[in-house]
Amino acid sequence: MTVVTRFAPSPTGYLHIGGARTALFNWLYTRHLGGTFRLRIEDTDRARSTDEAIKLIIEGLKWLGIDWDGDVVMQFARAPRHAEVARQLLAEGKAYHCYCTPAELEEMRNKARAEGKPMRYDGRWRDRDPKDGIPNVPPVIRLKAPQTGETVIDDLVQGRVTVANEVLDDMVLLRADGTPTYMHSVVVDDHDMEITHVIRGDDHLNNAFRQYQLYQAAGWKVPEFAHVPLIHGPDGAKLSKRHGALGVEAYRDMGYLPETMRNYLLRLGWGHGDDEIISTKQAIEWFDIKDVGRNAARLDIPKLDNLNGHYLREADNARLAELVIERLKDVSPVGRSRIERGMAGLKARAKTLVELVDNARFYTLARPIPISEKAKALLTPEAKKLLADLSPALAATDFSEAALETAVRTFVETARVKLGQVAQPLRAALAGEPTSPGIFEVAAVLGRDEALGRIADATR
Repeated sequence: MTVVTRFAPSPTGYLHIGGARTALFNWLYTRHLGGTFRLRIEDTDRARSTDEAIKLIIEGLKWLGIDWDGDVVMQFARAPRHAEVARQLLAEGKAYHCYCTPAELEEMRNKARAEGKPMRYDGRWRDRDPKDGIPNVPPVIRLKAPQTGETVIDDLVQGRVTVANEVLDDMVLLRADGTPTYMHSVVVDDHDMEITHVIRGDDHLNNAFRQYQLYQAAGWKVPEFAHVPLIHGPDGAKLSKRHGALGVEAYRDMGYLPETMRNYLLRLGWGHGDDEIISTKQAIEWFDIKDVGRNAARLDIPKLDNLNGHYLREADNARLAELVIERLKDVSPVGRSRIERGMAGLKARAKTLVELVDNARFYTLARPIPISEKAKALLTPEAKKLLADLSPALAATDFSEAALETAVRTFVETARVKLGQVAQPLRAALAGEPTSPGIFEVAAVLGRDEALGRIADATR
């Protein structure tokens, strides 16, 4: 059997972090088994679905490096097929017309509320003769679900889960206006797309029982279900925006790398021993949906920051330089060259691309560069004199990192001062800040003319 999975988001907003993890788990499981991964946009909620949301979902998946097989399936476009299946079930006696009015349904709802029970359709049209239909009143089509016994799902994550059929009512397949319901559309689409494994959040577990019954009524093979626990905030509460329940594009804008997000999302509910750093290649090799835990995972932003710092240090310098330059915008050729040459030192000090951009900015500045207040505090009259005295020694070197370090160390020995008394004001002069990559590296990247010019500007 070829494994076929799908990610089926509703385009009513951005691709949030929980949805991204669901997509990742589907993708990894499929790639691990050499199967097919499909993307379906469930846009049946016409009032809330937007083209912008569809764009964000697709862009988010692409940024994460999650690719899909075949064309994107748009659920709303398949509405005629969904209606066809509902009418076929009606013709076979596995579904029926229901003429309940909104007032009758509200009465059932109020009765259930008064009894402290969930709303359940009472089946009053289930066994009525079709001839009893009300003229000029468009009916809905309801599934004739089993009323006794149990529906059992052997979930790949949750284990065996059972519900008594008496608590499940006859769900609507086709509304009075002829449009299919979400619950019905999902089953038809999954069958037609030959989905073998439905991997999704455990907030869909209750839906699975009704959908299981629909599969049986249609005589279709039921896919394997795997309902993954949701992601919670650090405090254990349901994830919300205050915890970081943001769109994938927000994490991109905050400066996280896609490989970081893949690794981090993977570890939210799945693990491989004590391994924390897991490459995508390893993830594909090791991933099995059965290894996903049953407990909710907790979002941990500091952990995400540390993981991103690791991937920044491992990333190709040229790639990072392009990402930084893209964010800085309007960088001169000289500034570009400095960022490229200085990236090794820059990335060692950053945990996000935002920090990396801030740290790299001084390489792009034109003279005289701005000096922060903290940096100005280092440029005391004594420090300025030391820098002025040091400049001829620096000018005499070949401006390699090693030669610059030798010149500075020789100078401090001769002047009988501590290295920090020279290095700190030198950093302030060259970078305009009290912190930077190694100062000898910075001077070498800036080059002779620029470095000596910045020192001269700072010592005036």
